[in-house]
Amino acid sequence: MSTAITFSEYGPPEVLRPTEVTPLEPGPGQVRIRVRAASVNPFDIKLRSGRMAKVAPAHFPVAPGLDAAGVVDAVGEGADAAVGDEVLGATVGGSYGEYALLERPVAKPDALSWEVAASLVTVGQTAFRVLGQLGVQAGQALLVHGAAGSVGVIAVQLAVARGITVIGTVGETDIERVSALGATAVRYGDGWVERVKAAAPGGVDFVFDASGAGVLADSVALTGDAGKVITIADMSAQQHGVSFSAGSADQGGLSLPELVQLAAAGKLTLPIWRTYPLAEAAQAHADLEAHRNRGKAVLLP
Repeated sequence: MSTAITFSEYGPPEVLRPTEVTPLEPGPGQVRIRVRAASVNPFDIKLRSGRMAKVAPAHFPVAPGLDAAGVVDAVGEGADAAVGDEVLGATVGGSYGEYALLERPVAKPDALSWEVAASLVTVGQTAFRVLGQLGVQAGQALLVHGAAGSVGVIAVQLAVARGITVIGTVGETDIERVSALGATAVRYGDGWVERVKAAAPGGVDFVFDASGAGVLADSVALTGDAGKVITIADMSAQQHGVSFSAGSADQGGLSLPELVQLAAAGKLTLPIWRTYPLAEAAQAHADLEAHRNRGKAVLLP
């Protein structure tokens, strides 16, 4: 038996409770890891609260968590890792526990901390995917809403490295941090459209909305084409003719090894705001829901 954090009803963070569970056995291509770090994502909160009930109904009890990093302790047939390997990846059946299953494990370089390794998976693959879906090219201008968030920070860095001009909407306290990544950071809130126009006098070619802050109508007006705007956070996308990018973070798992190598080489940074003992998962959820975080929250079993 081992300990995992589960919930058996929808509700506030307090529904998350330590539970004794039997570790799952890895299937074909899977590995089981002793978890060293597990990332907390906004999706986990939506799942726990019941906001995802219509599209992803829970079968209680649920062990939340999408990403983890740890040491392989069991392998399934055909798995691309061996017992004792240090790996990271997307989990099957949750990551908030002492053990987790990984579908496609990726080797963790020594230069990558456990916290960053666990945090890079979903946010990194999401940023990589949306940039590909937009088709933005070197020399073009990209507006990233929520540029200081975990997905936005990675999108900014990937785009800048590809020769794309990046404008990012951020809070006042994040202007300096996002500017240091090579973007032109502008303050969000009333008047953001005028500030973006001043920062990009040549216009904006594409918009990546990672904020869900009700910016889609103005974003479509800026580009002149709803097909050049993608959101990962605003459920009203369809009303504006905008694509909502969701589903598998990375069909085929092609981007994660590249993201890992960039991070290990110091060419991609992902701020870790705070780590929590596994038993304090409810507090991690409460902090994220209250928007206290400035970076990733990570559980350490």
